[in-house]
Amino acid sequence: MNPPTRRFAAAAGAAALAASLLAGAPAAAETENTLLPGYGIDWAPCPDVEPEEEVDCATIKVPLDYRRPWGEKIEIGLARRQATNPHERIGTILMDPGGPGGSGVSTIEAFNPLTEAAAERFDIVGFDPRGVNTSTRVQCGADAVDAVDAIGIPTDQESFEALEAANANLTADCRERTGRLFDHVDNLHTVEDIERIRRALGEGRLNYLGYSYGTLMGQQYAEKYPWFIRTMVLDGNMDHSLESTWDFVSTETAAVEENFVTFAAWCESTPECELYGEDVAALYGELKEAARAGELTDPLTGEPLDFYGLSAQVFQANIPEGWSSLAIILRAMHDGEMLPPSFDIRQEEIVEYPYYPMWCQDWGYEIADYAEFEELTGKLAAEYPNVEWTPYNAHALTCAGSGIENTNPRAELDVDFAPPLVFIGTVHDPATVYPWTEASAEQAGGHLITYEGYGHTIYGRHSSPCVNEAVDAYFVYRAAPEDGLSCENLNFPGDSTLLNDRDPLNVGPF
Repeated sequence: MNPPTRRFAAAAGAAALAASLLAGAPAAAETENTLLPGYGIDWAPCPDVEPEEEVDCATIKVPLDYRRPWGEKIEIGLARRQATNPHERIGTILMDPGGPGGSGVSTIEAFNPLTEAAAERFDIVGFDPRGVNTSTRVQCGADAVDAVDAIGIPTDQESFEALEAANANLTADCRERTGRLFDHVDNLHTVEDIERIRRALGEGRLNYLGYSYGTLMGQQYAEKYPWFIRTMVLDGNMDHSLESTWDFVSTETAAVEENFVTFAAWCESTPECELYGEDVAALYGELKEAARAGELTDPLTGEPLDFYGLSAQVFQANIPEGWSSLAIILRAMHDGEMLPPSFDIRQEEIVEYPYYPMWCQDWGYEIADYAEFEELTGKLAAEYPNVEWTPYNAHALTCAGSGIENTNPRAELDVDFAPPLVFIGTVHDPATVYPWTEASAEQAGGHLITYEGYGHTIYGRHSSPCVNEAVDAYFVYRAAPEDGLSCENLNFPGDSTLLNDRDPLNVGPF
């Protein structure tokens, strides 16, 4: 998972857990689809991939504006890895790794996210949503993006107004460089692009795998085109029914607060922890006071660390495999000591240009002024007294003053006539928090798989046998998971073997 905003970098990890058996005997697997696969797509070897990887790339043309389907066209980029057992091939799974702004093409070029069992039976095709990478891009000037980043989180009305002005300037800059596409990158357009990809693949009904922000694409496709779905797996779900900015920031912060409390309890009772025997919450409270007073130093860089920078550091509490390192960093902060660079657990900041219009068009969270923002942060501090904030909350400020229209208004899902859909939620996910998956699954009448562990998304190679077996049986046999399927946690402090082995989906904030 990439940094949650352009302004702050934070680390998060994937997870692995123990196996469980699927209940019931699945029906026989389907044979290969009778239509010629990819009949409308001119595949060729990807130019930036070694030939032995056998990854094909292509583009298709789609309308820029679906209200004017015969007008200007844009390109959508695709990448494909073919089934490893072509004689037993069932069809194609279309995949999006998340975002906004994540590249399905880059993901497929790097690795196959399917399990070995699923990869035998299915081609996997990743796509770049409009605005991203090999698709027609949203382009913005680096100076305009940097001007927003330089302001960071506002601390008074003056800095709030400066953020609004910088966002308005960024909008004008991106719109001038990108053209009409800038105002046509909401998820409703992406749903139509997915439908055009399905038609071009020539395989009848769609198999879809969406991670994180890619779940919103699947959810809204199921609303619009339920009868064209064969199988759909949505891992780490967005909740488009969140009614207010408070609902967004509160649910995001609740997960981080719970994970911090668990980290603190582990540290206080574990002799191997650097903070063993200490009141970790009290120590962190002292660090927050020092940060707000301008008296805290980053032990990794020697630079001053404010409250929001401290929050980015403690975001590591969401990954049990990194708890020992986090404790060392907090100790160093408290004692005013420097640490070698090897302890730096943060990720490099990445500017995602498509993120900006996509997020605002899809969500449109509004904060009128600094007084409203101060009220929100005050409520967060009272409700979640340890962490008070998560870097993901900065998304609520992204659209302040931007002037970008919310063209995909938030609402509950309304899915009728779709086959069984599978939703996967990780209980301690700090990004697409578990209550979002619960809500989405309930609204869509879907089948919920719960992973009781940590990390952001879970299905795929080097991951959970429990989750993987259930999902593979669904993809291959269309056997819906048993009701209430729960897979136990295997994320533990000090054990990073499975974390390091799992292929990362580093694609965007969600």
